[in-house]
Amino acid sequence: MNNIWQSMYQTATTCNEPREISKTIYTGSVAACIATADNHLYTGISIDTACSIGFCAERNAIGSMLTDGQNKLTKVLAVKDGQVIMPCGVCRELMMQIDPNIKVLTSINPLKTVALNKLMPNYWM
Repeated sequence: MNNIWQSMYQTATTCNEPREISKTIYTGSVAACIATADNHLYTGISIDTACSIGFCAERNAIGSMLTDGQNKLTKVLAVKDGQVIMPCGVCRELMMQIDPNIKVLTSINPLKTVALNKLMPNYWM
């Protein structure tokens, strides 16, 4: 199990390269890697804009997974500046609607995970 998390972390940190697309759009300040039940990996980067139309790395990765015809999301991690960060509320909401038992990486060293439903104990649905 540790190997998949290490692989996911390395994959995400490789994508975690902020860059300017235009004077109002920056990408890659956050990168995410998600795994499906068969350990297929999908990555996504954040798209930060001058207004609210940007979106998070986790949702970007989930979009890639769904586009590829997959829907069994089991693991997720996000990184910023090489550090593991927690998914935001919007990403948690989307993931809860997919599967409340998704494992979220909270620390790479030492390796720690938590079930998504533990992060949202009083979920509205």
